Amino acid sequence: MNHVLPERKDASPEYKWHIEDYYTQDSQWEETFGTLEEKLPEMSSFSGHLADSAQTLLDCLTKGSEFSLTLDQLYTYANMRLHEDSTDAFYQGMAARAEMLLIRYSAMVSFISPEIISIPAEKLTAFRKELASEFKIYDHYFHSLLRQKEHTLSPAQEELLAKTSELGGAPQTIFTMLNDADIRFPMITDANGNQTELTKGRYVTFLESPKRSVRKEAFQALYSVYLSQKNTLAATYSASVKSDVFFAKARQYNSAMEMALSDDNIPLSVYDTLIETVHENLPLLHRYVDIRKKELGVDELHMYDLYVPLVSEADVKIPYNEAKKTVAKALEVLGEDYIKALNMGMNSGWIDVYENKGKRGGAYSWGSYGVHPFVLLNHNDTINSMFTLAHEMGHALHSHFSWEKQHYLYSGHKIFVAEVASTCNEALLMEHLLNATEDKKMRKYLINYFLEQFRGTLFRQTMFAEFEKITHAMVQQGEPLTWECLNRIYRDLNKQYFGENIVIDEEIDIEWARIPHFYNAFYVYQYATGYSAAIALSRKILAEGKPAIDAYLDFLSKGNSEYSIDLLKGAGVDLSTAEPIQKALSLFKELLDEFETL
Repeated sequence: MNHVLPERKDASPEYKWHIEDYYTQDSQWEETFGTLEEKLPEMSSFSGHLADSAQTLLDCLTKGSEFSLTLDQLYTYANMRLHEDSTDAFYQGMAARAEMLLIRYSAMVSFISPEIISIPAEKLTAFRKELASEFKIYDHYFHSLLRQKEHTLSPAQEELLAKTSELGGAPQTIFTMLNDADIRFPMITDANGNQTELTKGRYVTFLESPKRSVRKEAFQALYSVYLSQKNTLAATYSASVKSDVFFAKARQYNSAMEMALSDDNIPLSVYDTLIETVHENLPLLHRYVDIRKKELGVDELHMYDLYVPLVSEADVKIPYNEAKKTVAKALEVLGEDYIKALNMGMNSGWIDVYENKGKRGGAYSWGSYGVHPFVLLNHNDTINSMFTLAHEMGHALHSHFSWEKQHYLYSGHKIFVAEVASTCNEALLMEHLLNATEDKKMRKYLINYFLEQFRGTLFRQTMFAEFEKITHAMVQQGEPLTWECLNRIYRDLNKQYFGENIVIDEEIDIEWARIPHFYNAFYVYQYATGYSAAIALSRKILAEGKPAIDAYLDFLSKGNSEYSIDLLKGAGVDLSTAEPIQKALSLFKELLDEFETL
């Protein structure tokens, strides 16, 4: 069997995406790029004039959208070409030029929002009445913008804040440099007895090793390095939290959390409800920890035993074409329209399937309004790869249905709902596979896979969210964040979340120091809410059929034309209540029950 990766040019055309759906050749891209570059300065002629007349405001918004869409297509094409083979110097150059143009465009249109906000309310209302039918599409856009009015300062203050934002981002830059460039991890002994360098990328693989000595050594080695930098990392994180609190105060929010959630108009109660509901259900996680201890047959369960699979991967080969069939079969419950779009996507050049030399790793769904979504995979015939296909096609069809129904303005998705469609697909595929198999080992493998998703997404991200809530509250009250107090907070959370039947190794106390998401405050809770929403929706679809499916497809076609919380309410999931989180956790309980009986 040939294990040598093919060059991009030798990869089989039937498994490559049809990137030519953007531009049939690179010269067409060049021509579009040149024209846009030439026209961009037209935007600056609107600066300072948006309050002149209704027509001027409309012209500015229309032209801004038009340029933005063209730029979107240029940028996506160049980067997707580069992802086919990242060693290709021609596409490296093309992607870099697209990036430069994007930066220029962003600077050029930065006047729009502050200028619209500063138009007196009665004047803006008059404009919107004067050209009522043309402005209709902008209703949600204006509402979203004007909500921020009370948090928008005078032009001089805004300019000052803009200049300090680079300082505000410094802790994240420092952390990234330390974490990605400067930190070096020691050599450890791998499962075959060889000395291997520990890296952040290899760490999880070592933690999944069936050999316990490997897990323990990797765990201790990794955290010893973070412990040796504890003062620096605590000072860096503390500065990041202070920066969050400073900007929130400057913008007249009651807290950094309120400022972070206000961007998408999410009520604070959503955050608190998530934490409270997970707290009430922590006995379930404790039960999972007990099961883990029994299955691994250890006297003491340690933190480094949390990632090793309880069931070795069911040795099933699932070739790509079979994976496609299985995914389509599993998603049939979503009805004819969904399946038609799914099959079109899987069979008409949306997907780049196999690995080749220089191809970007991982998987994603991307693309641009006016073309169609694309999916990058590195498929390798495993169950995992099949779940990835279902996941990425969930994203792709979310985009497809939104682009079909929405104006370019509302064609994207906020993070709060971004993972819902993809995770819902995975949950439906899981349900289908469980219904289709009687094989004990396979069932056990699938349930373990699902339980791990719950632990990693719903429980772990909620614990992270709680850590952020505590640290920001402390800084707001003027309390210092030293490494000792950060370690203590983190240790107490681990004790609370994982319970009595696991040894909370002292190394884990410093885990907060390696989480990059903590430098983008109040972000991770959305993984947990999104996961809960997706599980609740999949249960609804399976239980209620057509009405639930219609509401779900409607949600998929709305893009971001409403606030995320309202979009989900329309689909039948209200995240301002505990119900969806509770529903997801009931499923976790059912899975635990079955795993124990197996």
